[in-house]
Amino acid sequence: MCGEAEFAGLVGELVLDTAPRLFAVVQEYGERVDARVAAWGLEFEDHAEIVEVDGGTRMRASSPVPAVRAFSRPPHVSVRLVRLEPSGAAVPG
Repeated sequence: MCGEAEFAGLVGELVLDTAPRLFAVVQEYGERVDARVAAWGLEFEDHAEIVEVDGGTRMRASSPVPAVRAFSRPPHVSVRLVRLEPSGAAVPG
């Protein structure tokens, strides 16, 4: 058994080690004409959970990639996956 401070540190490490990665599904209109965040997702080790911004759709997929494709509307609307890093930086794909 350990003290409260040590245990709190261990719990913090556990949370950081198991935290899902946050990502956005961005719809891009035309060729860089406009864009919007269509959905937010959480990527876990074995699956991804995605929620449409307007609340209309929730989905579960084996990874973010198949889910992201569901938001594409060719030929005028393409999609991109943008991961939000713990540092707060947004990283494509």
